[in-house]
Amino acid sequence: MSLWRRLTGKESADTPKPQRLDYLNEGLALERQGEYEAALTSYRLAYRDNPTDARILMNMAIAFTKTDRPEEAIRHYRRALDIDDTLGGAHYGLAFLLIKRNEPQEAAKHLRAFLSRPPKGPDAERWVRHAETALREVGTEAAPETT
Repeated sequence: MSLWRRLTGKESADTPKPQRLDYLNEGLALERQGEYEAALTSYRLAYRDNPTDARILMNMAIAFTKTDRPEEAIRHYRRALDIDDTLGGAHYGLAFLLIKRNEPQEAAKHLRAFLSRPPKGPDAERWVRHAETALREVGTEAAPETT
C-alpha cells in the first residue's frame, strides 16, 4: 500500500484484511504441547469473543484440572453445562472432580448423565467402562449404612 493510501485511509481491493486469531485452536495446540497456562490465556480470549460457546468453558476446565486447580475446573464445567447440558465430556470431567471432593451423590448424577448419552468413537468404550465402574463405586459410597 502506498504512503498516500495509508495516509488517506483508502485501501485497494488487493489490500489484505486483518484476520481474527482462532484462540480456541491456539489454546488446544498449546495444551497439546503441555503449555497449560498459555492455553488458558488463549481460552480466555476465545471466551471473550464467544461467551456462549460451552466447548471453550469445557476446555478451560480441562486445563484447570491439569494445573491442579479443581475448584476453577468445577466452576467452568458447571458454567459449560449451564449453556449445554448435553456435553458428555463436561459431565464426565465434573463427576470425577466431585468424586475427589467426596461428593458421591452429585458425582453419580453426572456419571448417569454421561452414560445416558455415551460418546462414539474408537476410545469411547474405555471412557464408558471407566464411568460405569466409578458409578458402581460411588453408588456404594452414597448408599446410607444400614446397621
